[in-house]
Amino acid sequence: MSLDGIAIAATIVVLFPMGFFLLSSPAFLLVKLDIPEVTQLLRGLFNAHFLMVSIIGGAATLGYALAGRWTFAVGIGLVAAFATWARGWFLEQIDAQLSARDSGDANAIRRLRRLHWGGMLANAILLFAIVGSIPYVAATAA
Repeated sequence: MSLDGIAIAATIVVLFPMGFFLLSSPAFLLVKLDIPEVTQLLRGLFNAHFLMVSIIGGAATLGYALAGRWTFAVGIGLVAAFATWARGWFLEQIDAQLSARDSGDANAIRRLRRLHWGGMLANAILLFAIVGSIPYVAATAA
């Protein structure tokens, strides 16, 4: 497989954790976030999602860099960097809201739900940007 093929394959692989998050995270809209087991599952979903996008995005960045496709390397590198930063930020915020919920703060559930919506929105925007770039990636690879 050529270096261009590897870079394109890595981009497609980045779509798997993003697509999984896009499809699985709305299920948490149907349950109450005052149940500790549900919120631990939600926290785990955010953790795994951002971790996988960071790792695979880094691999895709390396693939594009080795193929000499610097524009795409920078683009997917920014996605990977955002995922790395967002993982720490979201987990910190979720943990703070879980602590607030456990100490009796009635508004913590609402803030936790807002974080959930924000994570879904951020993922959707990045997912559509990557999917939208695939025709350009494929056109420049030919």
